[in-house]
Amino acid sequence: MAKQKDNKNVIYWLLTGCILIFIMVVVGGITRLTDSGLSISNYKLITGTIPPIGEAEWQEAFELYQQYPEYQKLHSHFTLEDFKGIYFWEWLHRVIGRLIGLVFIFPFIYFLITKQLTKKTIKKCLVLLVLGGFQGFLGWYMVKSGLVDMPDVSHFRLAAHLTTAFLTFAATLWVALDLMYPNKKIIDKKFRNLIIVSYLALIFQIVYGAFVAGLKAGLLHNHWPFMNEGKFMHETVYILEPFYKNLIENPSGIQFIHRTFAYVVVVFILIIWYQGKKMSLTKLQNKALDALFILVFVQFLLGVLTIIYQVPLWLGVAHQVGAFFLLSAMTFTLHRFCK
Repeated sequence: MAKQKDNKNVIYWLLTGCILIFIMVVVGGITRLTDSGLSISNYKLITGTIPPIGEAEWQEAFELYQQYPEYQKLHSHFTLEDFKGIYFWEWLHRVIGRLIGLVFIFPFIYFLITKQLTKKTIKKCLVLLVLGGFQGFLGWYMVKSGLVDMPDVSHFRLAAHLTTAFLTFAATLWVALDLMYPNKKIIDKKFRNLIIVSYLALIFQIVYGAFVAGLKAGLLHNHWPFMNEGKFMHETVYILEPFYKNLIENPSGIQFIHRTFAYVVVVFILIIWYQGKKMSLTKLQNKALDALFILVFVQFLLGVLTIIYQVPLWLGVAHQVGAFFLLSAMTFTLHRFCK
């Protein structure tokens, strides 16, 4: 007897993908904050899955690392044991990436062969596979930028890598939600459009969060609610010429945008919550709004603490995880008011 199409197994598969992407983002955050991302300077898709074994292989990997700017300009004091510490996080990050690829591709082929997917879901899953492949390419492209002159990756490439990871997760969750809640309902288009605009504002904030991370801008102006010297906008925010460079290359300018736009995101979500609560809601819609309301304030608080305490590892990771959960809540909320 043929199995029903788009069944629970398909949903579990997609949600497993979501969990793995979440783990990938957490490990990616640790990799970045421990300056581990440039410890593996080559890319071997198959053999790179196995870390160096034995002293000779470790020494070879360490000697390869010594050829690049990060070692020469920042980590010239590193011993082999120090190198092993940063190597682990980048290796784990890449292994999880490979695992995600396998978890997506092989079950997808199985579901195709056993005809458990509708044509509509097949098309959506192909988009997810393309996103996943593109995300892997961006990871390599980002690392490559830190192996040339400067011991840091391009903050533009880091932002593309991180934002694509968030969007891949959101898209995967959306496809799973489509299968979990297939029944259509009447849509309040005005309210839906408000959520869409708020969603785009959150994506913008995530991009600037990645810029902050890439330029280590969180180590500046470690005060709140004002920047250094008790100023709302410190003069270092607009020192570059031409002016537009302050918006995309100046660490102070980028931090100012990120910390100020956080208020905009909070206001958007407060409006969503307030307007939504006046409507006739389903149980899930009500829970979605409450989750959004709580998570935006948790994330705002994490952002403030991260700045004040100068980005300690646990707070930096927590802030990135907070953004992940907030995007999850926003995706779920949009879905519940869209379909």
